[in-house]
Amino acid sequence: MDPLGWTVVYTLFAWWFSTGAILYLDGLPRHTFRHTMGWTTVLLGGALWGLVHTRGDTSAAGAYCAFTCALLVWAWQEVAFLLGWVTGPRRAACPLGAQGARRFGFALQAVLYHELALIVLAIAVWACVGDGANRTGWWTFLALWGMRQSAKLNVFLGVRNLGENFLPDHLAYLKTYFQRRPMNVLFPFSVTISTATAVAVWWSLLEAGSPHAGGAAVGLALVGSLLALGALEHWLLVLPLPTEALWRWGLRSHAAPAAEPPLTPPA
Repeated sequence: MDPLGWTVVYTLFAWWFSTGAILYLDGLPRHTFRHTMGWTTVLLGGALWGLVHTRGDTSAAGAYCAFTCALLVWAWQEVAFLLGWVTGPRRAACPLGAQGARRFGFALQAVLYHELALIVLAIAVWACVGDGANRTGWWTFLALWGMRQSAKLNVFLGVRNLGENFLPDHLAYLKTYFQRRPMNVLFPFSVTISTATAVAVWWSLLEAGSPHAGGAAVGLALVGSLLALGALEHWLLVLPLPTEALWRWGLRSHAAPAAEPPLTPPA
């Protein structure tokens, strides 16, 4: 297979497997959450060290390593959010009748700490990459951040597939901030920008010519593949497709939740 073809395969597998693994972990009994968060934090530390270690590595291996480290940094905030450790000061359903700016304010309160954590992690990734020649990790994190913010806004404004089945029981109140609609006014802009960005990255790579250009080409291909998956995820928000089927194995832990006391924030 073409070297750049392997970047597509690797990105697709990393996206699919990491999503399923996180879904499986957040559906386990709550007494496992502390251990999950602990080990994920260890991985976060290793990922940040990896970004520092590879920032000057312009080889293909360096690009793959930086890309993987950025995914692990992203995974930390996903786990922290879905376990209920880093969400927001509001842990209740949206009040009935709340509309417009008032509803947006309640929604922001529900995820405020999560949004602040994303900013802190972005600064950490930027600091680790620094002025190094290998910027794959930074662009990977930035692509994930932009795509996720766009998806959140679209779910808030209203789409066909809300992905509510991906939320664990202890975050069920977040479903009240979603809206089910065929589409919303933001969606065409979101999917156009995400698709155009992915195409632009791949076009610049193909124009450069060589699939054997080393780390720079591999880094662009990894980020371009990730952006293409982000565009696909946007389309899955509105198309009548059973997206849960892709991660049925990860959702098995959600099927029979153990009876446990209500979740309380960690001290």
